[in-house]
Parts: sequence; C-alpha cells; structure tokens
Amino acid sequence: MKIFKTIYELQYWLATERLAGATIGFIPTMGALHDGHLTLVERANETCTRSVASIFVNPTQFNDPKDLERYPRMPEKDAELLAKVGCNAIFLPSVEEIYPLGHALKLRLNFGQLDKVMEGHFRPGHFEGMATVVKRLLDIVQPHQLFMGQKDFQQLTIVREMLRLLGSPVELVMCPTIREADGLAKSSRNMRLTPEMRGIAPVIYNTLMEAAEKVQYTPCPQVQAWAMRQLADAGLRPEYVDIVDGITLRPVLDYESTAFVVACVAAWAGEVRLIDNLVFREMPAV
Repeated sequence: MKIFKTIYELQYWLATERLAGATIGFIPTMGALHDGHLTLVERANETCTRSVASIFVNPTQFNDPKDLERYPRMPEKDAELLAKVGCNAIFLPSVEEIYPLGHALKLRLNFGQLDKVMEGHFRPGHFEGMATVVKRLLDIVQPHQLFMGQKDFQQLTIVREMLRLLGSPVELVMCPTIREADGLAKSSRNMRLTPEMRGIAPVIYNTLMEAAEKVQYTPCPQVQAWAMRQLADAGLRPEYVDIVDGITLRPVLDYESTAFVVACVAAWAGEVRLIDNLVFREMPAV
C-alpha cells in the first residue's frame, strides 16, 4: 500500500495506473476509521482495480471549533486497517495542500433546500464546507467511482446533487450503514461515548425500527413526535426526527404516495452528537 502526502505524488501514481488500464475507486474519510469505512474500501475493490482512501479532517465543515479540536486523529492505526483490507493507496494531505493560500476554492452551488434542513439547520455552513472538500478531492483523484456510506444520508444526497449540477462523470455508490451488534451505527464519534451513554445510544436504532412499523398506520408527524419523546425519555437530547422524501428531503405528508421514504435522526448522547437514518421505503429500481 502506498501513502501519498502531496497532490503531485498521488497524481503521478494515478496517471501511471490509468495508463495501465486501472479503474479508480475513491473513499473520502476524516480518519478514525471503523468497519463502516473499511467496508467502503472492500466494495471499491470489488468493482474497481485500484482503491484510494483519503484521510483529511476538513476544518471548513466544522461549525464548532471545539468539535474540530476533539475529532480523533490516529493516522498510523488507520493506515494499518486500510492495509489489511487491501487499500492500494492513502492520500494524507495537510490543510495547506488541500487549501493552498491565494486560491479561491470555495464551492458555491444552489442545492435548494437540501442543505438547509436537518443537519443544515443545526450546523450552518457544514454542507458548504463538505461539498467544497469533496469537489476538491474529486478534482485531485479523478476517480471512476465514489463510495460513501448511507449513515450520512443527507451528505450523500447533497453529493449526488453536486455531481449532477457539475455534470460530473463520477458514479456515486451508496453503501449500507454498518452497525454494532446492538444496532448502534458505527461512527468515529462512538469512541467518545461514556459507558452510560454507550448503553443508551442503541435506542436510536430501536426507535427507528419501531417508527418504520408505526408509519404504516399513523400519520408521519405523529410518528416523529413519538420518536422524539422516546429518545428524550431514554436520556438523549434529540434535535430532530424527520421522515422525508429520500430524493428531495422534503417532509413526507402522505406515506403511501411517496416512493422513497427515509427517517433521519440527530441526538446528543451526553457531549457526543450522533446521527442515524433508516430507509422506510426503498427507491424503486429504474
């Protein structure tokens, strides 16, 4: 496995691989890797001949400086994990490499309401920073396929729209959320949970599963209100439980007439903010 810290070195290697006929699968990460990230690499290796993972804690998508400071960084351990699953290359750039002084790289696209609801409401500026760095990394790597996890569903939706707006040839591949045995979605933030909160956190997934049953016979707004109470009663501090159209992210008012339905959640477990989602109705195959 190769490790690159500069754009020049990475692109030289990629150009050589492409000349030999390689297809490139790209997995952008912020490090502190877990099985969810590793599954993305394994998926990339199934469909592409070369896999590239980036590890970059992007400062522009943190609206809370303390959250950026606390974000776990363990590049040596991450590299070991990536090597074990057959990742071909790691891109480990500095902030200055991604955002060189004197270059205006901020991406400004009109995402409609996609970046204003849910996470966009509670984390202003987050998606502008996320979209900017994903676009920057895609310009550097120029992959054939981009692999992202379902757990960050709103992020994935916005990246899909970004690719459409830019007319990008990159294919976005959504990979299922990987969970612990008790249902908690695997996340780099889980390692910061206290033992008490680690015991409570699985109520998020359990509530989503119950809500999936309730929407069959109960109006969505009532199910959302019920789910908020469930999370609060368990000891979490929920910010939202939204049942939305999986393409537009607009609230689902009529469950039966909506083809693609997803429930998205954000809740604080002590000092750690967790997100999760569950597809209630799969998008029909084209």
